[in-house]
Amino acid sequence: MSQPSIPKGTRDFSPEEMAKRNYIFDTIREVFKLYGFRQIETPAMENLSTLMGKYGEEGDKLLFKILNSGDYLKDLNNEELLERNSPRLATRISEKGLRYDLTVPFARYVVMHRNEISFPFRRYQIQPVWRADRPQKGRYREFFQCDVDIVGSDSLLNEVELVQIADEIFTRFGVRVSIKLNNRKILSGIAEIIGESDKITDITVAIDKLDKIGLDKVNEELASKGIPQKAIDQLQPIILLQGTNEEKINTLKTVLKDSETGVKGAEELEFILNKLKVTGMRSDLEIDLTLARGLNYYTGAIIEVKALDVQIGSISGGGRYDNLTGIFGMAGVSGVGISFGADRIFDVLNQLDLYPKDSIQNTQVLFVNFGEKEEAHILPLAAKMRQAGVSTEIFPEAAKMKKQMSYADSNKIPYVAIVGENEINENKITLKDMVSGEQKSLNLDECISFVK
Repeated sequence: MSQPSIPKGTRDFSPEEMAKRNYIFDTIREVFKLYGFRQIETPAMENLSTLMGKYGEEGDKLLFKILNSGDYLKDLNNEELLERNSPRLATRISEKGLRYDLTVPFARYVVMHRNEISFPFRRYQIQPVWRADRPQKGRYREFFQCDVDIVGSDSLLNEVELVQIADEIFTRFGVRVSIKLNNRKILSGIAEIIGESDKITDITVAIDKLDKIGLDKVNEELASKGIPQKAIDQLQPIILLQGTNEEKINTLKTVLKDSETGVKGAEELEFILNKLKVTGMRSDLEIDLTLARGLNYYTGAIIEVKALDVQIGSISGGGRYDNLTGIFGMAGVSGVGISFGADRIFDVLNQLDLYPKDSIQNTQVLFVNFGEKEEAHILPLAAKMRQAGVSTEIFPEAAKMKKQMSYADSNKIPYVAIVGENEINENKITLKDMVSGEQKSLNLDECISFVK
């Protein structure tokens, strides 16, 4: 019989790993709530009509499609089957797909529930998403996103708050990060001044890969998209812009002076940076013109967070998406959001060993089981310890002491409570520290206070 397995790009998580992941989710959730966001959930699967066309051509290819129920081939003729046109067949045999991110389902939610919510609407969502990507380090096919979005407000103060949220979350985690900022209007302005406005998507998709494939390969990709060498040459000093954030803003205002859109993008970035100066930011802030985030729906500010001490891709990102709800028939509603990749954050915290000890500890006290008489005595003791907030287990059978101690060791339980005949007579608990080996004789209240 062959060994069972799981699909590539997915993972099982042990109890210890889940304790770590819950520390991540709880920390992020606390910060989201601190800024006044409220939680919603949407289904794992959406209609493909909701998802298709929202992530660009590359994104559409990465959607996991779900076969229709029942005989999904019944409406197809032999000619269609023999044609082997996968994209066309997919539209006939699949009406639903697994969600690719949380932003598009959120936009769909807003449109469907527009009469039930008040604007601006601030929501957070912590759920898994799926992408048919090639699995590699830091990139999975199933992973959790933790999103905050605000819809129904054009104010750039929303972007300011989202950057603050990223700063607060990674400060709590103890991870040094660089928060990179750009603006899609700047990228549009650049395309405009080099005379290639109709190629804005090709340009942004290519330069977004600068960190991954290098400048030469980016230039090759630009040329392959039909962008003339003269325009590619004009792009170089803009893509590789150096200096402080203030110097970059001033240079952009000069370079883009003939593009009203480009200048507006530079002014929006300047506003966000100026407001953040008075907030006590602890993370590095950097304007990065190579930051394009290939998704088609960003229209204004773009935000990306990278860890400084670990080689891994983006661990958080987002931006302004003014036109998204318009796709679902609800025009004129601006939105902005940021997403935290819980799985990449999990890998970063593991590599840097940044989990607080109490965040990954589950059971605090294990009662040794000597038999029925002792069980009857320790059951109410364990109940009172749990009522006091001490996570407590009773070993389920009167096994050898060595086996029970090994169980405590393997599960990293810090204290073992020993209650035998002497302890019962004296109404005491012998509490053993599993690290130091030290033992104390305590009454129940003393035991609870000591452990807590």
